[in-house]
Amino acid sequence: MNTLKKGLILGVAAISTFCGNPTKNNPNAEIDRKVDSLLSIMTLDEKIGQLSLYTSDMDQTGAFLRPQYIEDIKAGKVGSIFNAYGTAYTRKLQEMAVNETRLGIPLLFGYDVIHGHRTIFPVPLAEASSWDLKAIKTAAEVAAREASAEGLHWTFAPMADIARDPRWGRMVEGSGEDPYLGSLIAAERVKGFQGTDIHDLHTIAACVKHFAAYGAAQAGRDYHTVDMSDRLLREVYLPAYKAALDAGALTVMTSFNDLNGIPATANKYLFDEILRKEWGFEGFVVTDYTAIMELLYHGVAKDAHEASALALNAGVDMSMQDGFYMQTLADLVKQGKVTEKQIDIAAGRILRVKFQLGLFEDPYRYSDPENEKAEIMKSENIAAAHDMAKKSIVLLKNEKQLLPLSKKTKTIAVIGPLADSKRDMIGSWSAAGDWAKSISLLDGLKKKLPNAKFLYAKGAEITGNDTKGFADAVNIAKKADVVIMAVGEGFWMSGEAASRSEIDLPGVQEDLVKAVSKTGTPMVAVLMNGRPLTINWLDENVPAILETWFLGTTAGDAIADVLVGDYNPSGKLPVTFPKNVGQIPIYHSMKNTGRPFDANNKYTSKYLDVSNEPLYVFGYGLSYTKFEYGAIQLSSKEMKTSDKLTVKITLTNAGKMDGEEVVQLYIKDKVASASRAVRELKDFQKVFLKAGESRELTFTIDNEDLSFYRADMSWGSEPGEFVVFIGGNSRDTKSAEFVLN
Repeated sequence: MNTLKKGLILGVAAISTFCGNPTKNNPNAEIDRKVDSLLSIMTLDEKIGQLSLYTSDMDQTGAFLRPQYIEDIKAGKVGSIFNAYGTAYTRKLQEMAVNETRLGIPLLFGYDVIHGHRTIFPVPLAEASSWDLKAIKTAAEVAAREASAEGLHWTFAPMADIARDPRWGRMVEGSGEDPYLGSLIAAERVKGFQGTDIHDLHTIAACVKHFAAYGAAQAGRDYHTVDMSDRLLREVYLPAYKAALDAGALTVMTSFNDLNGIPATANKYLFDEILRKEWGFEGFVVTDYTAIMELLYHGVAKDAHEASALALNAGVDMSMQDGFYMQTLADLVKQGKVTEKQIDIAAGRILRVKFQLGLFEDPYRYSDPENEKAEIMKSENIAAAHDMAKKSIVLLKNEKQLLPLSKKTKTIAVIGPLADSKRDMIGSWSAAGDWAKSISLLDGLKKKLPNAKFLYAKGAEITGNDTKGFADAVNIAKKADVVIMAVGEGFWMSGEAASRSEIDLPGVQEDLVKAVSKTGTPMVAVLMNGRPLTINWLDENVPAILETWFLGTTAGDAIADVLVGDYNPSGKLPVTFPKNVGQIPIYHSMKNTGRPFDANNKYTSKYLDVSNEPLYVFGYGLSYTKFEYGAIQLSSKEMKTSDKLTVKITLTNAGKMDGEEVVQLYIKDKVASASRAVRELKDFQKVFLKAGESRELTFTIDNEDLSFYRADMSWGSEPGEFVVFIGGNSRDTKSAEFVLN
């Protein structure tokens, strides 16, 4: 170790000793001192190196780093690495950075820990279907414990993009269509990843993505243009990002899209005006994969130098993978197109996170093989994933109470391309998950019902036109007491670069369902998918339908629990299911228009060939029991802006089975200076009631719940009449009215 590096490390240690525990005694001020001291002895190239993030090719080739990146690390030209995990591998790379560079600045290791690391939880859209914030936070906590145990410091999650077009494949990665629900979930995921102390070894830094409005890509086509008013941006798309930052997220990722003609990665309005000045964000901003380079293809930069200047001047601190910052920033400083002070600020933000994580105290603190063995896929993690998976299932239909199945059912036919799949269970963005350890639906049912006879036929592939397997499927259906039909998408059909222009069941799967249904054997359709599907025929003809999404490692066990009634389904849709793609975008909080729908008047807002109503509304989901809602009781018919209005309603489990209900509260502003949605979600409670039990639930409405961006774009409420709705989904509700004075 050279003298300068040794002096630096001793200096940092002395500051830590003098000031006590770095997480106490005003830690931010002490970390800022350390960052400033370090920057003062760094060369320009070393600072730019901190702004450079490169990939390991681990997902394709195992623990491997390209020779050029190894040379760059040793030259101090790399600050962070992604797609590298495992204690042995991360320690090897960290030793390279600490022992073979001039200053020994440790690397930051990031990875896409989207819905679990080794233990895979349901895809985020499925988790959102649980409306269970505690369980969602637990899922993120487990993911953080496993990821940090394998040497990771940073996850590229949560995705806080609101999405209202199910053609967009990345809808699977978020929380659906609603800004209120999406905001709550984004905040809980950040709290789960980062805990109460980011210095804790079992936590990882969160990265809120993709800033901003990536989920509104035109035509649902990934990476496509976004064009919207500032009102729509602020009312619908920004709140979830803001909630995640308010929860403490340390980093933000840029989006691939342009917003109103300016690519996000070069958008000063987003990063300088909103993120920094309005919201006061102090963490660092990283691009998505090669996004600075893509400014050339957007047509706003002619070369790498111009692209890098645009990004840095917009407030982007770290370049992912394209290497443009390392190639150009020193030249740009000489040319006066960026300043070294700007680079100091960006590097300082990144170094600050490294100090917060404790990497300067011990660069190898996240590379403990004993901790790795203790944390990975331990029984508590599997149990948490199983709990989350059960809560994520939505019962869409249950005609004549076909479900739950009797545990005395003798012969069960399990049919479909997803019936015995392990790989598809863990979905897209499954990180370091081992699909071979997942539980298929067939395996889960066999464990659950050891005395039943199971007949299995694949019937068809997920895609393609081959119908040769239909005959076997029909044959076993005739011999069975019930058919479990597992259909949907392959894991690869949702996620990044997985947009679909049609969202029907792919291939010949619907034809397979039709062929089997002709046998007359009672059928349960089990859907597995990463987006809403247009399943009109199934809804009209199949007596029972379960939406299971992709449920992760314990998928088969969780679905089996629900099918036999060991768990009463409680999930509710976080996104609207359209009847066809022509209705898209369709969501619960649409505006009325000047010509609201009237079936008897052609000249109102509607289609000639399909109704305005979706197939399944936002917030929808059935139970094996029956919940009844009493009348809404308001504490007053009038309120002032300084008041709080108490809203009460009695919920009764009028069925014969214990169960949970997600009680949803919506509000409508009847007259305002700017047009408002027909109803907006403002609160909800997930309530467990035993069979026959009743409970009075209390909600509180305050002025913030009634506030909006007024005609002049100021935030606040306006006097007038309001309607409050409460029910089990966005359509079937009780209502009451009050006046804000």
